[in-house]
Amino acid sequence: MTAITGYMPRVEFSPPPSMRREIAPWPAPARLAFRFFAVYFTWYVLTTQMLGGLLLIPGLPVRDFGQLPPMKQLVLWVGTHVLDIHPTLHPTGSGDTAYDWSQSFTMVVISAIVAIVWSVRSNATRHDRLLKWFFLFLRFALGTTMLSYGFSKVVPLQMPTIFLSRLLEPYGNFSPMGVIWYSIGAAPGYERFIGSAEVLGGVLLLLPPTALLGALITFAVTTGVFMVNMTYDVPVKLFAFHLVVMSIVLFAPDIRRLLDMFVLHRAVDEKPAPRYGASERAQRGWAIAQVVFTIWALGLHTYQANKSWYTFGGGAPKSLFYGIWDIDSMTVDGTVRPPLTTDTTRYSHAVFQNQTAVRFQKMNQNFDNYSVKIDSTNHTVTLRNFADTTMSGTVAYQRPAPDRLVLDGNLGGKRFQLVMTQHDLNKFLLVSRSQGIHWVQELPMNR
Repeated sequence: MTAITGYMPRVEFSPPPSMRREIAPWPAPARLAFRFFAVYFTWYVLTTQMLGGLLLIPGLPVRDFGQLPPMKQLVLWVGTHVLDIHPTLHPTGSGDTAYDWSQSFTMVVISAIVAIVWSVRSNATRHDRLLKWFFLFLRFALGTTMLSYGFSKVVPLQMPTIFLSRLLEPYGNFSPMGVIWYSIGAAPGYERFIGSAEVLGGVLLLLPPTALLGALITFAVTTGVFMVNMTYDVPVKLFAFHLVVMSIVLFAPDIRRLLDMFVLHRAVDEKPAPRYGASERAQRGWAIAQVVFTIWALGLHTYQANKSWYTFGGGAPKSLFYGIWDIDSMTVDGTVRPPLTTDTTRYSHAVFQNQTAVRFQKMNQNFDNYSVKIDSTNHTVTLRNFADTTMSGTVAYQRPAPDRLVLDGNLGGKRFQLVMTQHDLNKFLLVSRSQGIHWVQELPMNR
């Protein structure tokens, strides 16, 4: 028997054209839109308050680069010579100032020009590599912003708990923003709920497997915020609109898949996760890094919110005379001032909330604001009027009973005496009805 020696020839299989899956080019409008948003939102994040939230470095002084040269001069020139709105730079955080609108307009125009020139000069039909890195950047910028705003509500700071002086103001004197701000502040449980939704959206955005769900939740939450800002005259409309559009950009590539799943009830293919490393080890490293960043962001925001609560929030030290005091009598230079509504200098109430300020309400319901320093050892109170510094001085105090307070001394060169009785805060319906949940109600309490 003859041995057969030799080898099997190497056969390469080439699938027929019908089995080949070619990567289709992006439509021209999609390429133009991506180029515009990649330029605009990268620029926007790096030149607004979002940069500070993204860096997450405690104590790092992050400047708003959109208000520094050369951006500042460009924005002011465009606002003055193109928009004719003559903006001035007076930072308000996240506001709707003329400068903010001029800055956004400038960035939109320049980003559009860059996107058009890019499209004319580029032969690329797709930007898959740039897309994944831009989406990573945008996810982190939007996610950290949602954590920042969310934790300021989970720990009720953004809409503070009831300011005592607000209990004395007529509802008709509230601005629309004041109405929504202090109504939410009066219901901290609800404020924590909406804050938790913002935190949830932010956390899911930061984690790769849940980024799409996070974008959808963030879209729902920021749309609600945007509508509140629009209808209650809150000056964060422009910034909130940017957050809404960022959410849309993040889930836009999956709109067709979402429609197939939730509307048309079609099967949806698994979408591969973006790869940030050339090897499996590098890919795992990127995944771990994103999880570590998420944990760090949660821990930092929890710490900062808790610290703020005990520094200037509801947990901050209260005044020794905390409460609202009805002024029973007011004497100036030995003359008793009767409680006449026509007397615009006679005080009706004193409001002590924190340790550094006191507000005196006048008979016409306006307020005089004073800085205050209470010396419990020498039983003195040092007052200084913020608007009229001549109205300053140190007076003695007596507290003959827990609900009685007497201030007596020189203030603004005049002999000044106030005799006060502490007001029972539970007599305010807003205070008494906001304590706990009333599960059984035979009739609605709607006043």
